[in-house]
Amino acid sequence: MVVTEADTAVAMGSGSVLVLATPRVVALCEQATCAALAGQLAEGSTTVGMRVQLDHLQPTPVGGQVEAEAVLEKIEGRRLTFMVSASDTKGLVAAGKVTRVLVEVDRFMDKTQ
Repeated sequence: MVVTEADTAVAMGSGSVLVLATPRVVALCEQATCAALAGQLAEGSTTVGMRVQLDHLQPTPVGGQVEAEAVLEKIEGRRLTFMVSASDTKGLVAAGKVTRVLVEVDRFMDKTQ
């Protein structure tokens, strides 16, 4: 992704500087986990976020390009743990783990009623 003003800490209310916001880095890493699973889940199934452990290490300015990567590290029952990282042209921006849980969509949505 290319960082826009809408992706900054100022725009997201998570800080006062015009750099890539940590919540946006988290979302980018979660997107990478979903992309890693694309086409791999049974019909009617999906994954939902459960835990995010992420260190945001370096700032990225507006206009900077950031790429996230997710590698499935461990499967424990319905829990899928990914190693995630985000990098820009200067190097590593963030690194950590994202845990997602495999769910049946209909059953999961029934819990919202």
